[in-house]
Amino acid sequence: MKRELVIEWKHAARDADNVFETCKETGMPLEAVLDEIRMLLEMEGVAVRVVETVAELDSLLFNGVPVEELLEGVEVTATSCAACSTCSEECGEGAECRTLRYSGEAYENIPPELIGRAAAKALETE
Repeated sequence: MKRELVIEWKHAARDADNVFETCKETGMPLEAVLDEIRMLLEMEGVAVRVVETVAELDSLLFNGVPVEELLEGVEVTATSCAACSTCSEECGEGAECRTLRYSGEAYENIPPELIGRAAAKALETE
């Protein structure tokens, strides 16, 4: 039986075809990481499927589990979008962006290293 890794990218958008510019910054590393690991995973009998969902906050789930639950030391905070002119224009007054904290650093966009590690961890926990 072939295993499957389902990666769900939840992001803000006007609609399914108009992803906000700030959220695209997570999507680009996601695509790059998947291009690197997809062939390797498929050789190991793991099918990779990516699902995009329009949601209020940007998040990434691996087989239904958020990245912060898969990786030790990752925590989620929120920052005001008012600090970013593009984001506040797209999301509206008072909106917040989801921020990950890891190893003393804050990330508004999930770094490629964490995407790859979370994918591997999700497959380990099956």
